Amino acid sequence: MDGIIRFFTAVSVWELLLIFFSKVVEVALGTIRLILINKGYRRVGTALSFFEIVLWTFIASRVIIGIAEAPIKGIVYSVGFSLGIYLGSRIESYIALGKVMIQTIISKTNSAAMISLLREQGYAVTTVDARGRDSDKTVLMIFANRKGKEDIIRAIHRIDGTAMIITNDISTLQGGYIPPARGLIK
Repeated sequence: MDGIIRFFTAVSVWELLLIFFSKVVEVALGTIRLILINKGYRRVGTALSFFEIVLWTFIASRVIIGIAEAPIKGIVYSVGFSLGIYLGSRIESYIALGKVMIQTIISKTNSAAMISLLREQGYAVTTVDARGRDSDKTVLMIFANRKGKEDIIRAIHRIDGTAMIITNDISTLQGGYIPPARGLIK
């Protein structure tokens, strides 16, 4: 029993909290940095890497020094890492940088209303007539900012609840009509 008590009390709560929250911030920065660099935002990603590595250096050294006497530091460090990954991905989803192409296969009867709504909102829409298994369809290719993606998907489902929707992040987009940042469809 004394060993368990020593395991949890070998280091102050403040030091464990410092390790935990610093690791969460460091890994969240690293997650955001990696996503930004993959999306082509190299300068911002590079700037974040400086802060990430400064935090890592101090946190890792704090954990490594004295881990034999207080192994709880390693556990707190690991939990902070996991939470940092989650938090970083949530922050990136909230920021939602970049463009997407939303492809939807919609019934021919509902396509005119959907095309009209999207174009009124300033979205770039390309249409292709298609034939589904049982009926005529229209394929819509919509270029938009990632930030408004969910609103567009909800609008499509309001007009045609059976529409098939596919979204893809865009890494390269040249030519054609590329809409500026717009208000979101409600």
